[in-house]
Amino acid sequence: MDVVAAASPSFFLSKIRHQIMRIRLTIIAVFVAGIAIGVLLTGGVGTAATLSAAQAQTIGESQNPSVARRSPVGTVPDRDTYFPGTEPLDPDEMRITALGTGQPSSRPKQAAACFLVELGNGDKFLFDIGAGSHERIAAQKIPYDYIDKVFISHLHVDHFGDLASFWLGGTVMNRLTPLRIWGPSGSEEKYGTRYCLERLQEAYTWDVATRSGFVDFRGGVLEINEFDYLGMNDVIFSENGVVIRSIPAIHAIDGSVSFILEWNGYKFVYGGDTAPNQWFIEHAKDADFTIHECFLTPMLMIEKQGFTPSEALIVSTIAHTSPEQFGKVMSAVKPRHAVGYHFYNDYDTQPETLRRVRKTYDGPLSLAMDYMVWNVTRDEIKVRMAAKDEEVWPSPALKQKRPPDTSKMVPMSDFIRSGWERYPDVLLPIWDEVNQKYGTDLKPEM
Repeated sequence: MDVVAAASPSFFLSKIRHQIMRIRLTIIAVFVAGIAIGVLLTGGVGTAATLSAAQAQTIGESQNPSVARRSPVGTVPDRDTYFPGTEPLDPDEMRITALGTGQPSSRPKQAAACFLVELGNGDKFLFDIGAGSHERIAAQKIPYDYIDKVFISHLHVDHFGDLASFWLGGTVMNRLTPLRIWGPSGSEEKYGTRYCLERLQEAYTWDVATRSGFVDFRGGVLEINEFDYLGMNDVIFSENGVVIRSIPAIHAIDGSVSFILEWNGYKFVYGGDTAPNQWFIEHAKDADFTIHECFLTPMLMIEKQGFTPSEALIVSTIAHTSPEQFGKVMSAVKPRHAVGYHFYNDYDTQPETLRRVRKTYDGPLSLAMDYMVWNVTRDEIKVRMAAKDEEVWPSPALKQKRPPDTSKMVPMSDFIRSGWERYPDVLLPIWDEVNQKYGTDLKPEM
């Protein structure tokens, strides 16, 4: 027996609802189409396919400021990241890059002390060059001939430990200009920069002998400029409109200094390592940009580094400057922007360091990390982090290279030379390949 279901009231209600929904959708579609036609007729946005190369840049903001109107093939404006080698400096601008912000013991996250200052006139300066900082210098993609001026605040390894690497490594990274070093004297000759660096050169006699006769070694010349560590705001450098002065610092023994750079109405101060002192407070006042150490608190040194209470108190508050003391100094000198460095800047140490600084200082502040970048102009000081290219190669040479001075070549002994396996079947084709490509006629010799 066939059963036929009778139509119920609910069946008719369902049909009515379905028709209403169709009418609504039709109305919405017509409304959207009308808006699109209106935009096209008034010369509106158009499609990405119709954009010229110039229009493919950032288009701007829509009427709703929270919604960006941006081409899918354009660029990002006002990047929050600095990409080394991609941004020119304005003639009236200063850029500072932190290339080492850590403690005396460097680590992968933080090298020891090193700050790069770049000026709109083209000059570049390194303030300290502590252990681990050379690779960060290389990551800035700046030709080494442009980074030829290094100012050392004192002779602790965490403030000049990578000088040898930068000096000698630079000879095969296309530096063809002498490397110029400024550093303080000491209470005795043996504690001064000249004494130290002359013996550094002696210590690397073997290294120099392996390079000087094989490459253009003009970049291997080390020019040492020692100045009186007791000089009070004395000028130690004056070139191209840039003046750098030094003042004494208080750290360990006599022979530490702080630096003040002045250019184009800007004032930059680098403290190096120092306990709070009256000379810094007097001469660093009203700087645009001031870097001063802000060492780990005694409690953190005890809990995380295993220092005894006595060691931690002396190191943090007398040999160095604690966060609270740093804040007092900054409140006295009142810079446009203060930078604290020289501590392990981690997720658990930064909040405590900041809390203690804010007890005594409420002005503009950065707690520095490696690759932090500041652009200083008259109107603002912009803070960003730099992108890090871990596969960076040396920049090209800025001068024509000269043939090596073979008179400086130190010959191998007959015994060592006799052990050489020439493998001519592979060696000669390699040399032939280079000779043919570059039009040379070089012969493999040892």
